Amino acid sequence: MQELAITVIGHDRPGIVADVAGVLAGLGANLTDSTMTRLRGHFAMTLVCNGPEPAAVEVALAPLTADGQLLATVRAVEPDAGNAPHGEPYLVSVHGADRLGIVAAVTRVVEEEGGNVTDLTTRLTGPLYLLIAEVDLPPAAADRLADRLHEVAKTLDVEVTLRRAESDLL
Repeated sequence: MQELAITVIGHDRPGIVADVAGVLAGLGANLTDSTMTRLRGHFAMTLVCNGPEPAAVEVALAPLTADGQLLATVRAVEPDAGNAPHGEPYLVSVHGADRLGIVAAVTRVVEEEGGNVTDLTTRLTGPLYLLIAEVDLPPAAADRLADRLHEVAKTLDVEVTLRRAESDLL
């Protein structure tokens, strides 16, 4: 068994998660980390599992992709070294009118302050755009990042908040 990264994307329909999970369980693959969501009517799944050779998984998933409605990719990856996060967990939230460049500007400032985005979700509901990101920040970087995020928020005409994440919520 080896560590595999698998993605499945396509038009959403009931049963995709059950179908993919069933195929993987049938191969003896153990799902360790996954994220699955619906994006404007499209299903997106990314997962890491311990399983057989990538080619065997691709063959087993082929019936699910045969009609062209889903695309699946499988690749072997190196196992995580198990290192603890390098920083303190924070949540960044942005909301306001949708405009080009919100994700780019916010994540660039996080990166420039030494932060690492560990999870990011965006949603557009009518004219309202929402971004929520989990970030790891170096010690003592939060105040400086908050100031820089507020500067970016002014240029984008959005609201931004940065707050320490509760470890039991992550």
